[in-house]
Amino acid sequence: MITTQPTQNSERETFMDALRGFAILGIFIANLAHLSFYNESAKVISPWIMESWDGTVRFLQYLFIEGKFYSIFSLLFGWGIAFQLKRGIEKGTDTIPLIKRRLFFMLLLGGIHLLIWSGDIVFFYALLGFIILPLLKFTNKTLLIIGSTLLLSPILLYAVKMYFPILNFPAIFLFDMGDQVTHFFFGEMSNEKYRALMHEGSWLDQLKSNIAGVFYRYGYLIYVSRISKVIGMFLIGYVIGRSDFYKKLKQHRKTVITIIILGILIGIPFNYLLASYMSSSVRGEYYNLQPSGLKLTIYYALGVVPLALTYVGLLMFGFQTKLGHKILQIVSPVGRMAFTNYISHSLIGNFVFLGAGLEMMGKVGPLYLTLFGIMVFIIQIIFSTIWLRYFQYGPAEWVWRSLTYRKIQPMRLTQIAFK
Repeated sequence: MITTQPTQNSERETFMDALRGFAILGIFIANLAHLSFYNESAKVISPWIMESWDGTVRFLQYLFIEGKFYSIFSLLFGWGIAFQLKRGIEKGTDTIPLIKRRLFFMLLLGGIHLLIWSGDIVFFYALLGFIILPLLKFTNKTLLIIGSTLLLSPILLYAVKMYFPILNFPAIFLFDMGDQVTHFFFGEMSNEKYRALMHEGSWLDQLKSNIAGVFYRYGYLIYVSRISKVIGMFLIGYVIGRSDFYKKLKQHRKTVITIIILGILIGIPFNYLLASYMSSSVRGEYYNLQPSGLKLTIYYALGVVPLALTYVGLLMFGFQTKLGHKILQIVSPVGRMAFTNYISHSLIGNFVFLGAGLEMMGKVGPLYLTLFGIMVFIIQIIFSTIWLRYFQYGPAEWVWRSLTYRKIQPMRLTQIAFK
């Protein structure tokens, strides 16, 4: 029986893919400092560390990258759920069960990825995806109020925890669990012994370390109130999708311009303060619930999201221009294969930096890490573009989709021309 070819991506989908691609780049550059175990205070001598440039590059990363791209990724997650629900309504089907299956298998695949790199966000997003589903029945206005409140809530939470540290118990409990798991696998572990283990250990040691790292990771996410930040962006993204904001961009032009202007006027100064704090010697005081830590929380809350929304607004307008449209279309294949490309970052990072791989751990500074991230991104653009000429989905997307629909999905483009 002859079946139809897959529908071409709409302009909205292409834009979302391009935005997702840029988010992937920003997240990778931000994560490289952790994947590479870069430590400025270690004073490592290496041709890939340039003290004269690295401090400036790191400052600029805090200013323009830190937190902004996972915020965009979170917004796209909510937007994507709205897109799936609207498609279901158009077809007259209830897509909530399908979305729940997608989230369940996203949780499963994210759990596997946690064993590769404990800094994974896939598992975390899937967990929070289940949490937001009951909220989607509220009006757009209510969701915007809830989302905005959640984005600002870390300020209040940090202030309250300064007087009632017991509220940090869930995070402290997870940190302690991480210590116990580490002790179980490796015995007593200092920072120096841990770095030596990553230098000299096997892939099995890395796996054990990641199991312990999951507890540290989720203790950190709770400590810094990442849950409320991400859910807030989910809800704002969902409103953008449900309201067809992008389709009606012309009539929302003034709104987007206002967001861009306010994002620059508010976001740049507060991100400058954020970058200054993160580059200073007092940054460690955040974890001691000190007033300076409250300052960081304020800088982050008032700086990161406004600038992230500015990026989105600028790219929305850029996509409407001939040149911008061409550039973003070049990037969009990376976004279509975002899951595959995101997981590949962990594989690349582990291979390049860990002792079981090329052992570049701690030997590369922010300047070369940024250039490395851009180089990997260019390779991913080329690879994703070629791959999607022959296949409908990236490898990880295909596995996810096949699990979700409970049957092996056709992958090659030629497979769906005739059936």
